[in-house]
Order: sequence, then structure tokens, then C-alpha cells
Amino acid sequence: MTKAKLGSIGLSLVVLTLLVVWMATGNVREARDEAPDTPPEQSKGLPSVQVDVLRDRPYQPGLMVQGQLEPWRSVAIGARIAGTVEELMVSQGDRVREGDVLLRISEDGRGTAVEQWQSRIRKLEADLSAARRLRSRDLTSESEILTLQSELSAAKAELARAQVAMDNLTPRAPFDGTVNRRDVDLGDLVQVGSPLLELVHIDRLKVTGQIPQQSVSNVEEGQKVTVRTLDGDTLEGQVSFVASAADPETRSFAVEVTVENPERKRVAGGSATLRISLPEVRAMFISPAYLSLGDDGRPGVRYVGDNNEVVFTTVKLLNVTTDGAWVTGLPKEIQLITRGAGFVSIGQQVQPVNRDSDRG
Repeated sequence: MTKAKLGSIGLSLVVLTLLVVWMATGNVREARDEAPDTPPEQSKGLPSVQVDVLRDRPYQPGLMVQGQLEPWRSVAIGARIAGTVEELMVSQGDRVREGDVLLRISEDGRGTAVEQWQSRIRKLEADLSAARRLRSRDLTSESEILTLQSELSAAKAELARAQVAMDNLTPRAPFDGTVNRRDVDLGDLVQVGSPLLELVHIDRLKVTGQIPQQSVSNVEEGQKVTVRTLDGDTLEGQVSFVASAADPETRSFAVEVTVENPERKRVAGGSATLRISLPEVRAMFISPAYLSLGDDGRPGVRYVGDNNEVVFTTVKLLNVTTDGAWVTGLPKEIQLITRGAGFVSIGQQVQPVNRDSDRG
């Protein structure tokens, strides 16, 4: 190998070495330029956690109960006398007033019986009057007068029964309502007890439900209730009755809610969800992501308390949705740990950093 070639190779090695040194020097400088802003001595201090200041506010909790909507009044009117349906005054869906005649059943000679007993009573009254005049002159016995009085009383009783039979030929509406069902047509033969029609009152509704025994102490008569039907419609009402004793099978307490239905919505007979408004309390609205379980399995919240120490307090869940949870059991104001809670322990001192200031 000639000296020229050796010189060329040596020069190449020198250039390569210088290039490697230059690249290494450049990388080191670049790494130093990207160093963290936090000084090394600060990282040795208290750990930082991000917090959000929360304050309690008024909240009206509600007790959710499944219920059944029922007409305020409902009656199945049956025949109180045998006969043939001669006339129908109403159809299904008709509105009626209290006292309106609903239909007419054949008389079948019952009117004649009324007239006969009326005549019988008039005769007995005349006989009794004459007997009393004779008795005043000792021309008749006291037993004769007592006999006539007994016959007169019996005749009046028979007349009353005959008149009731006549009244039963024309059943009347016992209250304002709607004919929900008609079970007879013209010419139908009915017997005593045969169903004639059903009358319902839906201008006001009654909602029945069952309250768990652990919640019944919070429910009283007069509390407001929001009733939501299956189609999403809502009605307003109030608690009208709470049972004093639990059902022995379900261990729950019956509750009734009175609901005004001025628009006469057709919801009676369906199911609904009741939200019974409970007394107003002070509570906080917290994202479910910040709830955790304590050693006893109860839900709670981690926050920064006095002396910047991490505190865990169990809470009572009032209402939980996908958006958040209303809870009680916390101080009026807390520094809720929103980031870093998993890297610190309860009782440990930390450096709280407000989330808003951190964003700024």
C-alpha cells in the first residue's frame, strides 16, 4: 500500500471521528435545552395534586317509586232487579253527571204493585181513623186498633219495596264520570247482579305504590310528587296516604298519591314512576369519577383538608346519574382532588394546585 493511500485513509478516520464528536456534542446540548422547568430541588418537596374548590348548595332530593295509576273513582254498575233492557241512554265514552239515568229495564207490572199498595194504605188509614173514633165511645176494642196499625205498617213496608223496585228499573250515575264500558244492549235479559256498565272518574287520579321500609320515615302526607308515565308525560300530585304498618310479605309500606288530571289524559290503569320530593338539604354535585370506596366498602371522596393533608370522607348518595352525583356528609367547602389522588395516601401532606390556575 502506497503512502498516498495511507494518508487518505488516515484523513478519513480523523474526519469521521470529528463528526461523531460533533454529533454527540449537539445531542447533549439539545437534551439540556429540553430539561423540565421544575428545578431539581422543588421535586424533592411535597407532592402536588390538582384540586377543584366545591361548595355545597340547596338540593331537594327525591324518592323514586314505581306506581300504578288508577281512576279516582271506579264502579261497576249491576242490575238490582230482573228484566229486559228496554232503553239505553248512554254509550261507551259518554260523559255523565251525577244522577243521570243510564238505561231503563222493563217494568213487568211493578208499577201496578205500587198503585195497589198505595190504595191498600189509604184504606187502612181510613179504617184506623174510624176505629179510633169508635174507641172513643167504647164501641170497639183496643186490640182492633192495634191490628189495623200493624197492617198499616206492613203495607207501608211493601210500598217502599215496590217503589225501590221501580227505582231500580232506571239505574243512575252515582257520580260525575265517563262510561268506560257497557255490557248490555237493547233487548238483553238481565238478572239481579248482571253487569250493566262501568263508570270511571278520571278528572282526578289516584296513584298507588310501595315504599321501602328504610325510606318510609322520610315520606309524609302533603309532600309534592311528580308522576312520569311510560310515554314520558308528567303529572303533578301530592301524597295523600302513607300506611302505618308494612305489608307482611313485602315489608314495604303502601302509599297513595292524589293527582289532578284536568285534561283527562288517558293514563288510568297504566304504570308510572313517582318522584316524591323530600325535604331540602345542603349537598354537593360531584362527578362519579371522583367517588371511591373506603375500607368498609362505602363510597367517599378524597380532598385536601386542614394542613394540606389528604382526607377521605364517606358520603351519602342522594341521586346518581351519568352526569354526576348529589352527595351529603362533606364540609361546606372542600378542595376536591381531581388529579393525583392515586399517588398520595390519606393523611399525607400535599401541595394543592387549583385546576383553574393550572389551566391559566
